[in-house]
Amino acid sequence: MYKSLLLLVSIHCCLLVSAQDMTGLVMKVKAKLDQVNDYEADGRMKTDVSFIKAPIGKVKVYFKKPNKFRLKKDGGISLLPKGGVSVNMNSVFAATDFVALSAGETVIDGTKTRIVKLLPSNENSDIVLTTLYIDETNLLIKKSVTTTRENGTYEIALSYGQFASYGLPDKVVFSFNTKNYKLPKGITLEFDDEKPVSEAEKLKNKKGRVEITYTNYVINKGVSDTVFK
Repeated sequence: MYKSLLLLVSIHCCLLVSAQDMTGLVMKVKAKLDQVNDYEADGRMKTDVSFIKAPIGKVKVYFKKPNKFRLKKDGGISLLPKGGVSVNMNSVFAATDFVALSAGETVIDGTKTRIVKLLPSNENSDIVLTTLYIDETNLLIKKSVTTTRENGTYEIALSYGQFASYGLPDKVVFSFNTKNYKLPKGITLEFDDEKPVSEAEKLKNKKGRVEITYTNYVINKGVSDTVFK
């Protein structure tokens, strides 16, 4: 009994230390992103979903602290959902009430990363779990996997370049399972008329992918609140 109790206490202490260490790392990443009060960015968006016809288009992206985010696309459609889902990493840290736990290490695109799981303390949060893959040396998020109540699980992969010092990516790839994904209001699915309905339905269970390549950022120059209305 004594040995079992001692083991439980040891495990509990290890978890506390892990949480403290990972919270410290997450807060360092947050501090880097907090350099950005607002930004306006230009980019190109490519949508790759088997049952939706969407050409490559120009986009304009806006952000303002603490969590205002807006993506405008020139014509066509945008598959990025509303409500807790964003290709903007600043929004991940909008809520500071979470528990951060270590989940090991892995290598992404040749870079060693720490795997950190964020569990929101708010039981009413749409986000159930977020797993971050953090480049600890440069304090950059290389990948994020988020499970939500409304849009299933989605993944964001990020590549950095010119604006890495601000924690802002040059490229973002947003991947999701179309089966669990709620399409934004107003989007019409387009299928080949020659395909049987059953085959069209099967397509809905495939992976979807939205790729945004940023060409320019204007950082901390002020963004009007009217942009987000």
